[in-house]
Amino acid sequence: MLLRYIGKRILQTLLVLFFVSLFAFSLIRMADGSPARMMLPDDATEEQVEAMEKKLGLDKPLPEQYLIYISGVLKGDLGTSTIYKQPVAAIIANRLPVTGTLTFWTMVVCLLVSIPLGVIAGSKQGTVTDFLAMFFAIFGQSMSPVWLGILLIYVFSSKLGWLPAMGYGGIKYVILPAITLGYPVAAEITRIGRSGMIDVLKEDYITATYAKGISRRKVLWKYAFKNALIPIVTLVGVQIGVFLAGTVVVETIFSWSGLGQLVNQAVSTRDYQLVQSTLLLIAAMFAIINLVVDIINSIIDPRITLE
Repeated sequence: MLLRYIGKRILQTLLVLFFVSLFAFSLIRMADGSPARMMLPDDATEEQVEAMEKKLGLDKPLPEQYLIYISGVLKGDLGTSTIYKQPVAAIIANRLPVTGTLTFWTMVVCLLVSIPLGVIAGSKQGTVTDFLAMFFAIFGQSMSPVWLGILLIYVFSSKLGWLPAMGYGGIKYVILPAITLGYPVAAEITRIGRSGMIDVLKEDYITATYAKGISRRKVLWKYAFKNALIPIVTLVGVQIGVFLAGTVVVETIFSWSGLGQLVNQAVSTRDYQLVQSTLLLIAAMFAIINLVVDIINSIIDPRITLE
């Protein structure tokens, strides 16, 4: 049953990637203007534009252009950037570790704070601890990352001088961007973890577990937390996809040259090869992460694999 479920999810993932590649390919070509003209000087003649379009393969019918593009992707060739004059795969490979580093430390901050806070708040519903946890969650979900990032720079960089405001380097450069990016997510995980714990602790098997004389800590973390974990795993998986895709706002505020800035530059310059390949990569990361999350959830709760 589990293998059949995984096989079905893999087929769904491949289907999603096909439609995303088709969407990304079509979207960039529906925009006004010619990518070939943007690569040439303003005074370029129509003959020069046509020659550039022929060089880029833009003179071919759209179905043929798509087949050429997707066959290249299947071979590992994502095309050549019309602006950077470099292979798209090489450009993405240079930017991905930057966003990957930010993603890793952001999730570390999120999980270390939100999971214990959600479990404790859910197990102490109506107490001061619960109130403080919900204040943390509501405040975090209501806060704009732009405002938070600027506030952190003002306090910890400009006033106190403890942390660098911009740039990419050691662990000091990661702290402020990770907090800016991670606080809203930690707030949401805290809220969902708290709700899940409250629901699970009302179940009859939890009462029976207490009746057996098992300690409260063991009941919370071994029995209740396992069943409250499924929505948390799902949310974490989605957020990892969001972070890997790159957040333009945070990377712009802290001058991180990751995927977020790359997508922004590619769209603004109409670098069609870079845009469609980056969108396809982002979709692939989302789809693969969601596939992994579904498999993990099916292992945590085998009932998920039932038809």
